[in-house]
Amino acid sequence: IERFRYVTLVECRLETGRTHQIRAHMQHVGHPLFNDETYGGDKIIGTIFTKYKQFVENCFEICPRHALHAQTLGFIHPRTRQKILFTSEIPADMLAVINKWRNYIN
Repeated sequence: IERFRYVTLVECRLETGRTHQIRAHMQHVGHPLFNDETYGGDKIIGTIFTKYKQFVENCFEICPRHALHAQTLGFIHPRTRQKILFTSEIPADMLAVINKWRNYIN
């Protein structure tokens, strides 16, 4: 959706919502989730500049978890067979980090 130099905001459409699979697949293609300590997204790569490292560390503090959010989840109810759909806005901590990256590159 949007590129911030070393970090990219992506949208994925998944057939399952298993977070471990999402995290593992993103790491496998060389794009671990932001601040995902299990899969390497908590490492600062791409530069040796102290100012950039401090910026990223600050972003890790703002969003102290891996940056994975399901905007929409749905399933067929096992008894009623009705389609159930849930939506959720991007959490405040993730939105704050996205905006911080936007301001950093501009």
